[in-house]
Amino acid sequence: MAGFDLSGLTASFGGERVIGPLSLKVKAGEQGALVGKSGAGKSTLMRLIHQHVNRNSSLVPQELGLVNALPVFHNVFMGQLDQHGNWYNTVTLMRPFSRDKDKVRELLKALGMAEKLWIPTASLSGGQRQRVAIARALYRSAPLLLADEPISALDGPMAHQVMQLLKDRFSASVFALHDVDMALAYCNRIVGIQDGQIALDEPAERLVASDIMSLY
Repeated sequence: MAGFDLSGLTASFGGERVIGPLSLKVKAGEQGALVGKSGAGKSTLMRLIHQHVNRNSSLVPQELGLVNALPVFHNVFMGQLDQHGNWYNTVTLMRPFSRDKDKVRELLKALGMAEKLWIPTASLSGGQRQRVAIARALYRSAPLLLADEPISALDGPMAHQVMQLLKDRFSASVFALHDVDMALAYCNRIVGIQDGQIALDEPAERLVASDIMSLY
């Protein structure tokens, strides 16, 4: 299932409501960007969406969620951990199958990291770690992508390369992005979040950067 249709989304912290109630529908073929200032509720909304569509989505969380003690291969393989039985996962931890190694290596190649397959994740730079989390999401091969600031640690050319790759690989996507220009370049729908509510929801083609800056 690509996309989702959720209503009544709410979240509270310390007894204070920080999200909603709000509704959000994303259809197949849509690349939606959640934009807004820091603290507006973008990451909280992303977590709420993931709670509802978990198994049907590939997630790139802002905190990345990597296991430092494992090499890059195993962190990427974790994208499909729940799709295999315990026996398969245990064997893969000790001696990965060739088909899995080849697939992970191909994804890392697309991200400029093929040579890092067996490098300990703890030794990677911030940008490299972010690309490992992206490779894990790609490896999961779900129809829906949820990506919270997936290019925040990447330089210009690599950021563009990654956004194009993610746009091409998923049937539907929701990105939380602070970079308005990247949102307009790679997403076809802009959803502005302000004080935990949807303050803007328009096709990207109808907007320019100045239309969005009032949210910041």
